[in-house]
Amino acid sequence: MNAASARYIDTTLPAGRGLRSRIVERPALALEPDDLARMIADIRAVARTTLGENELTYGVFSGDRETLSRTVLTVVYDTASGEPVAFNALALLRVSLGGREIEVLHLGLVMTAPKARGGGLSAVLYGLTCVLLFVRRQCRPLWISSVTQVPAVVGMVAETFSDVHPGQPATRASFQHRLVARQIMRHWRHAFGVGPEAGFDEERFVITDAYTGGSDNLKKTFDQAAKHRDPRYGELCRLQLDYGRGDDLLQLGRIDMRAAARYLAKVAPPASVTGLIGRLALMLAQGAVLPLIHWLDDTQSWGSLRPWKH
Repeated sequence: MNAASARYIDTTLPAGRGLRSRIVERPALALEPDDLARMIADIRAVARTTLGENELTYGVFSGDRETLSRTVLTVVYDTASGEPVAFNALALLRVSLGGREIEVLHLGLVMTAPKARGGGLSAVLYGLTCVLLFVRRQCRPLWISSVTQVPAVVGMVAETFSDVHPGQPATRASFQHRLVARQIMRHWRHAFGVGPEAGFDEERFVITDAYTGGSDNLKKTFDQAAKHRDPRYGELCRLQLDYGRGDDLLQLGRIDMRAAARYLAKVAPPASVTGLIGRLALMLAQGAVLPLIHWLDDTQSWGSLRPWKH
């Protein structure tokens, strides 16, 4: 591992019985070329088991280094065989909010091989990775986004994260929600395979005719889309989305202490929590304790706050 790659997350955690997950932040920067090529081959192998001969050409599937330098990859493997069985590709999208640049964590594409479905892997692929990044950023609230037409995903996002719109009945679209949504649709639609001709209904947070920018093979009918155990999310999608045209909901929310606590208490597999605790303790030390020690040592520079060299 070189000095630059040491700044990024590259960790392996249990993901349930007989499974392990590898989480890599900005893999184009964190991994050596051969290791990166193996990870991309692994996610393509999962995609083939899911889509058959259909191929996706956008995002991480393109192998583009710029895309992979703002991606967080989570790949789940069968512990016994080493075979990849699921993955998630989160995208880090830069937007401006309150006069400063921030990163929005886009929940991205999730795929699970048919033989591994029904094991609660969505909780690992979404929540575990998000909690890890939240702690990595010293537990500062982090905006998240999701683009989907699948009621199960709409419900998962609404019940896992905070201040989610649309999806949480008590949450209304704030000015910040609208500002972030506008910038995502203006600058980042290519990150989730939405073409330039797609429309955006800001009142309903609905992307119209969304499946024309490389994600064409993900389009589903309402009957094909996986349902959530709470029928309210299916009803929301049925009423708001035109599945024949190919619409998506754009959901925005935050991961904060409340969301992290909900995930760890109710959703995360016990085995992954056990491994996560040690990782979180190390990251908290890196993010909070070590900066304090460094700050108290006034013989060293500390960036623009204490710029001297000696």
